[in-house]
Amino acid sequence: MEFANKEYLFLLLLLIPYIVWYLLYKKNAEPSLRMSDTFAYQYAHKSWRVRMIHVPFALRVITFVMLILVLARPQRHNAWNSRNVEGIDIMLVMDVSTSMLTEDLKPNRIEAAKNVASEFISGRPDDNIGLTIFAGEAFTQCPMTTDHQSLLSLLHNVNADIVQRGLIEDGTAIGMGLVNAVSRLKDRKTKSRVVILLTDGSNNRGDISPMTAADIARSLGIRVYTIAVGSNKPAPYPVYVAGTKQYVNMRVDIDPQTLGQIASVTDGNFYRATNTAELKQIYKDIDELEKTKMSVKKYRKKYEAYQPFAIIAVISLLLEVFMRTVVLRRIP
Repeated sequence: MEFANKEYLFLLLLLIPYIVWYLLYKKNAEPSLRMSDTFAYQYAHKSWRVRMIHVPFALRVITFVMLILVLARPQRHNAWNSRNVEGIDIMLVMDVSTSMLTEDLKPNRIEAAKNVASEFISGRPDDNIGLTIFAGEAFTQCPMTTDHQSLLSLLHNVNADIVQRGLIEDGTAIGMGLVNAVSRLKDRKTKSRVVILLTDGSNNRGDISPMTAADIARSLGIRVYTIAVGSNKPAPYPVYVAGTKQYVNMRVDIDPQTLGQIASVTDGNFYRATNTAELKQIYKDIDELEKTKMSVKKYRKKYEAYQPFAIIAVISLLLEVFMRTVVLRRIP
């Protein structure tokens, strides 16, 4: 914690003469009764009111100190913080074409993929992880970051309805999605750079073929893990007719040969996930990747921290007033 207005802290020096005045002179102003001998009162029991006679003074001092601290503007200062961690660079590449709405995985393919990817991200707090999404075209949803809260927020906002809303062309441009992720990894200096590509279709869009993208990844030393998601039989796909949700059976159109070649060329692995449990196990297998040291910089905001001091000041002031006017009230 630091103070924005440190000069106000010098006002605390005023407590020294105030305490001295209270100890030396304040008691002279108290009413007294002259007696010839005080021996009879030597062992007299002191009431609790007598024992609390100095409590209002202590509360006043506390109030004063707290007010000075509030004026000095205490702040919790969070700035750039550098540290060395063990981690790798990972780009998640996720298919968001309309076929990802198929409900052979629960609740559907894209939501199941998002949930498992979220668990994977949460389990690797020291990795630089980014997100690319693709359908008929590809773009970076989140660049690589160790701020996984922001990444998870952007991941949760991903939905296959972006195609239906016309924000991206429908289709499956595997090559474009892979190249987009590779472009984010190519200048990284870490020992391990990995792409995890998840799709439920075969390449039918884009200006770059999947194998060309795989060759680019291999030349840069980037490993690619490919995941084909979807059951082996026709699965229910939601369609809306006159505002009513209905289902039709959709065949799984996956090109395992191409996905396997992409993984083989880049020294990665090809996986097939026909249900959510298999998808989770695949991410657990990938989670065993080697780690490498890298330097991480994080930035956190600073914020005002005067509230506790202000609350204490108000409480101590009210307690002093209560003590003087009720508990230790004097009769004139």
